Amino acid sequence: MGDFNHPDICWRDNTAERKQSRKFLGCVDDNFLLQVTEEPTRRGAMLDLILANKEGLVGDVKLKGSLGCSDHEMVEFKILRAARRACSKLTTLDFRRADFGLFRDLLGRIPWDKALEGRGAQDSWLIFKGQLLQAQERCIPTKRKSSKTTKRPPWMNKELLGKVKQKRKPTEGGSKGR
Repeated sequence: MGDFNHPDICWRDNTAERKQSRKFLGCVDDNFLLQVTEEPTRRGAMLDLILANKEGLVGDVKLKGSLGCSDHEMVEFKILRAARRACSKLTTLDFRRADFGLFRDLLGRIPWDKALEGRGAQDSWLIFKGQLLQAQERCIPTKRKSSKTTKRPPWMNKELLGKVKQKRKPTEGGSKGR
């Protein structure tokens, strides 16, 4: 978000008169950014822009009048994060808490020769698979699948996370980078 000072850009048509503004439009397009501001923010020109990398990430954009002696409108907006915070319903096997001894014992008790005798490959596979899944259900608990991204703000993508890590990494002189 900021004052980008390209008054000749028509955001509706994605066109511009000046070469510098056309380069800016190209940069926005090349980086798959969306311009969210819809109303002029300074004397009829749309200078104060909100750029987002996902549709629906920014909402409730409102102009709030000028602050002090500024001739720019204040822009208020919300970063919508509900979609990112949705609780995952996916489950995964929790092998760290599995009882492999019981698993081995359960499968070892099955008289496989008799269970599979006279059966074709497909029937044998279905019997084996059924027994394996029963043992798995008893011996290997499940857990909700979590994602590291749910712990980050929605605007913190991989690129920004990398830059933050790079910033926090100590420099050669022993001091932190800026």
